[in-house]
Parts: sequence; C-alpha cells; structure tokens
Amino acid sequence: MTPTAPSISHKGLAEVVARMDKALKEAGRKPGDARLIAVSKTFGIDSIIPVIEAGQRIFGENRVQEAKSKFPELRERYPDIQLHIIGPLQTNKVKEAVALADAIHTVDRPKLAAELAREIQKQGRHPQLFVQVNTGAEPQKAGVLPEETDAFLESCRKEHGLNIIGLMCIPPVDEEPALHFALLEKIAKRNGLTELSMGMSGDFETAIAFGATYVRVGSAIFGHRDYPA
Repeated sequence: MTPTAPSISHKGLAEVVARMDKALKEAGRKPGDARLIAVSKTFGIDSIIPVIEAGQRIFGENRVQEAKSKFPELRERYPDIQLHIIGPLQTNKVKEAVALADAIHTVDRPKLAAELAREIQKQGRHPQLFVQVNTGAEPQKAGVLPEETDAFLESCRKEHGLNIIGLMCIPPVDEEPALHFALLEKIAKRNGLTELSMGMSGDFETAIAFGATYVRVGSAIFGHRDYPA
C-alpha cells in the first residue's frame, strides 16, 4: 500500500505522495487509485532503507543484476517490499527476473513472451506482467508499436498463456506526455486492461489525470542520480 503523507518522515517521498494525493483528487479519483513505484536504480541499500522506513513498499529497478545485488538482502529485513522490473529485459535474464520480481513492466517481443511463459511454468511464480508500448515509435526505445499492440497482447494471452494485467509507456522527452498517456489509456481500454504504468518524476501528475495506476518516480524521491561514466 502506498503510504499516506502524515506517516512519512522522508522529505522527498512525502512530497511525492502529497503531489499524488492532490493529482488524484483533482482528477476525481480516490486516494490509493495510483500506486507509487520508488525507482531505486543506481542507489544503494543505505539510500533505500530510509525510504522503506518511511513506509514505501514498492520499488523499481531497471537491471536484474543490480536488483539481485540489493533486494534479497533488503527482503530479509523487510519481507513485504515489492520489486518491479521497469527496464528492458534480456531473455537471458528472464530466469532471474521471474525468481526475483513481483512485476515486470517491459514485455515487448514474442521471444521474451515465450521465455517468460517457460520460466513462469517452471518456477511456479507469477509476477504481474505489463506490455511496454513505444507510443512515440522511437527507434532507439524498446516497446511494441501502438498499431501492433492488440495483436501482441492476443499472442501473449493465447499462444503463451501469459496473464498481462496492464500497459507501460515512456513518452518521448520532446513531446507532450498527455498525448501518449491518452493513447496508452485508449489501447488498454479496448483490450480490457485496467493497469497503466505511466508517469515519472516530471509528469506523473499528468499521468494520474489520464488514469495511471502506477507511477514510476526516482529522482524526486532519492535526489540526483549519478550514472557511471
């Protein structure tokens, strides 16, 4: 459950939750209708623990290998935290992802769908699955093209038996995100999907206005992110 502002002692987290509550109210939605994924990529255990202690329970990581270096240890101390994989997933990392993650937001190609189906069957673990849609048709970005999403969803369900619960997108940085959030909501609706993973530090209020049920926020909670050179 996403914490409510009065119980939060972590400044960045408290501010994000307050902004989420305000955006939900302005959109005529109920408190808790959108859940916060605290994106902890590149941040160590020492930075994550204060956010957990403040009440946050859902965390997002881009890379399986990095998640594997942090979350088994964190789960020993905090068994109720959830890990969501929100970055591109290589097929050779599917075994570890299924073993480790509570949700995978980046199902985006038939080969990956087939490998996920095999590992889910083998391990008996059923992480929540989202299809990533490349709403801006950007060649450098992962995701299914909008016009191919319906067919891909049908293939995931019928050919691979995957229980896809929602869609995810990352709008182009130089375009109005609302257009992309509206498109994702439209695709989800016609495919009977209720979960929408959309919105990041700079645009999550807009995403909430368009029905986001998960927002992925990192820098607004953890601060500036230092990437390796």
